[in-house]
Amino acid sequence: MPITKLNIQEFLQATQGQLIFDVRSPGEYEHAHIPNAFSLPLFTNEERKVVGTAYKQESREKAIKIGLDYFGTKTVKLIEEVEKLIAVKKNGSKEIGVHCWRGGMRSAAIAWLLDLYGFKVYLLNGGYKAYRNWVIQQFDKKYDMRIVGGYTGSNKTGVIEELKSSGEKTIDLEGLAAHKGSAFGNLEQHPQPSQEMFENLLAAELDKHELNKNSNIIFLEDESQRIGNINIPVPLYNNMREHPVVFLNIPFEERLQHILNDYGTHGKDKLVTAIMRIKKKLGGLETKNAINFILEDDLKSCFTLLLNYYDKLYLKSTYKREDAETKIKKLDFDSVNAKINTEKILQHVYNR
Repeated sequence: MPITKLNIQEFLQATQGQLIFDVRSPGEYEHAHIPNAFSLPLFTNEERKVVGTAYKQESREKAIKIGLDYFGTKTVKLIEEVEKLIAVKKNGSKEIGVHCWRGGMRSAAIAWLLDLYGFKVYLLNGGYKAYRNWVIQQFDKKYDMRIVGGYTGSNKTGVIEELKSSGEKTIDLEGLAAHKGSAFGNLEQHPQPSQEMFENLLAAELDKHELNKNSNIIFLEDESQRIGNINIPVPLYNNMREHPVVFLNIPFEERLQHILNDYGTHGKDKLVTAIMRIKKKLGGLETKNAINFILEDDLKSCFTLLLNYYDKLYLKSTYKREDAETKIKKLDFDSVNAKINTEKILQHVYNR
């Protein structure tokens, strides 16, 4: 079967449901990759460095000879790795996608080997670099969005999850960023993806929704541009700020209890560290009071203080939108119950 070279859009379409193999070095893959692609490195990190040095300091021919020497000892292992992953997938398909950084020698070598063995190989023209260009283009498109807003503790993430369960298009930005968005957003200390990997994941979600024409509206949680160490791409963030906000207006005490349930089980050291991150904005006296409440095991007083701080911050950010008064629709709710609140949001959005 001949190797089929495809541009990025054709490649993504042809490999839907199939295995994609990223043959760049482990370090390149770990930094960022096409979502759901598997690492099948032609060279180790050190081998890639040796080949690259030979290419720059000696010649292309010398680099190829060194690369072929590495490649020759790995052919059987590479094929067996592909077979193992296909066996796990259990669909019996022998169609696979392959790419390297720019669609050069690394992907050509692996594609030749797998084609020789009997696989139907789709080779990405331009490699991962072409994919990254495609990713950036997704953020420049205009999407029809509804933004789920509300003060801290409103269980907006729960509503996003419930909307998804109801069959609506949603993007969980905090989930993709592995961070809940505030100074307390990573008390579990989950590692965040690289900025580049976050963008890849986000672009894949946007593309998935664009292909699904059942509904044009995408629901996202209202966020600041920065989520932990991750930034929402500027064009997409600006697009979000242009769209209507459904504001969950929930009583303070209900939100406070939700926050206590969410964060109250974490150790004192983690909570104090999180408070110190916002010391400058919170102010010296309020910071001291919040920490003292924690040390005295009075979490309710501590989070009451912090919730008042975040309410003022969120209100200021929310109404910075252009035409904020007309874009923001407050809906009153009695509790943080995501299922009940989602039903009311859908009634409002679709005029049911």
